[in-house]
Amino acid sequence: MTTSKRKQETQRPSAIAPAVFQQAVEQADIAISITDRDANILYVNPAFTRATGYTAAEVVGANQSLMSNKTTPANVYQSLWELISFGRPWSGRLVNRRKDGGKYLADLLITPVVDAAGKIVNYLGIHRDVTELHRLECEVGNQKALIESVVDAAPVILALLDGAGRVVLDNHEYKKLMGDLRMAEPASLILDAVRVDLGHGLEAPKDGGHAFSEREIRIEAPGAPRWFSCSGMWVRRQDGKADAFFDRDNDLFLLLVAKETTKTRAEQEKARVAALQAMMAEQNHIDGLRETLSAAVFQIEGPINVMSSVLATIARRGNGDPAGQALASALAAGKAALESLRGVIPEQRPESLTAVNLNEVMRDVLDLTTQRLLAAGITVQWRPQAVLPSVNGHPNRLRAMFKALLDNAIEAMNTKGWRERELRVATRSIPGSVEVVVEDSGPGIPADLRLKVFEPFFSTRNAGGHHLGTGLSSAQQVAAEHDGVIEIDPAGNGGCRVRVVLPANGRG
Repeated sequence: MTTSKRKQETQRPSAIAPAVFQQAVEQADIAISITDRDANILYVNPAFTRATGYTAAEVVGANQSLMSNKTTPANVYQSLWELISFGRPWSGRLVNRRKDGGKYLADLLITPVVDAAGKIVNYLGIHRDVTELHRLECEVGNQKALIESVVDAAPVILALLDGAGRVVLDNHEYKKLMGDLRMAEPASLILDAVRVDLGHGLEAPKDGGHAFSEREIRIEAPGAPRWFSCSGMWVRRQDGKADAFFDRDNDLFLLLVAKETTKTRAEQEKARVAALQAMMAEQNHIDGLRETLSAAVFQIEGPINVMSSVLATIARRGNGDPAGQALASALAAGKAALESLRGVIPEQRPESLTAVNLNEVMRDVLDLTTQRLLAAGITVQWRPQAVLPSVNGHPNRLRAMFKALLDNAIEAMNTKGWRERELRVATRSIPGSVEVVVEDSGPGIPADLRLKVFEPFFSTRNAGGHHLGTGLSSAQQVAAEHDGVIEIDPAGNGGCRVRVVLPANGRG
């Protein structure tokens, strides 16, 4: 015998004696039966007896239908016979009856056994009692249905997000919010607002727990802002994949719970805006007084400077001119009056730095100017980004800055005979900053005046009750105080477009 033949015979599987097959079937811990082509039982193993209560002597020769409980639908048996008659295996569940009359659910596999010519000679049946498994499946399904009913009926927004931020489970209130906000997944928007409120991201811990609790956020929704009280809980779910059976790897999910507080906050906002309106009116009065006195100081300084120059010239002559003495007395009186005026200019009220949401600021300013806008017949397009990063600033100073920009835009359009009266206000985040654009459909500002308008006391109109005051000058000062910039560009419709850019908190 050659070496290759010996190698082939070594690799060939060894033959198993028929007795071994018989012992394996006899000792198998699963019910096995063999029938003829008419389903008459020819053989059953001991596990069959344990499952059904029938001994081999009681069932051999009897038809397999002996164990049928007669409650299995006829179409199931019809499908079964159609398959196995054509030599194809069938698997499914039947309701069977034990010898003692007890019912059980059998998970059954029937395989046709063919001879050398391919003709069906027997059927091999293998079945196991899955009654308890079915009960547990039903219990899990019922619990799932019950939980889903409770979740859908809950008056709060619920969403479960996986590690990639995808929503894998939600409830009816969440779907309703999707429609209200006209977006696919509001959860990402809510979490963005939570991150802004927290001032940092959401780090998943190793052992679950709360991610955040009762954080109130504001979202600029179509029509009006909406407020939500939000909480987040890290939830671990065991991985059901086969390769994770021994590894016991767990997936981490975030359960987001949000309760809308808009109704309560809207009432609070009305009171706050009313108080803000009174405060801003007082502040405007003080700013107007400061502007008037500053303008007076500015106007008086010119003649005093001229007088000082003339007096210096007279003094160099040294002839003791009486006119020089009179001029010196007048100059001293003028300087004293000037100092008196400077002394009564109201000081700027101190204000602490805080995290400011420019959507809230712009909404406040629009609310405060509503009456002026209506009186002038101006329509407003308010296009905020739903969630903005905050800026570090003085809220009232920022309100005053944007109100000055809106006031100037209103006055520019409120010209007799001017028909196009539309104001567009938009906010958005750009890398490291927040941008606010105020665009009007007025006559615009000529290119040669776009820098001059920021000079103190400059106006694009003549005197006679149309003075724009120091609005743009003070606005530029406020922007500079916040490390921001103000730019004026021609609007696409020929009006004026003012762009304000302020650094965002947490910029890199």
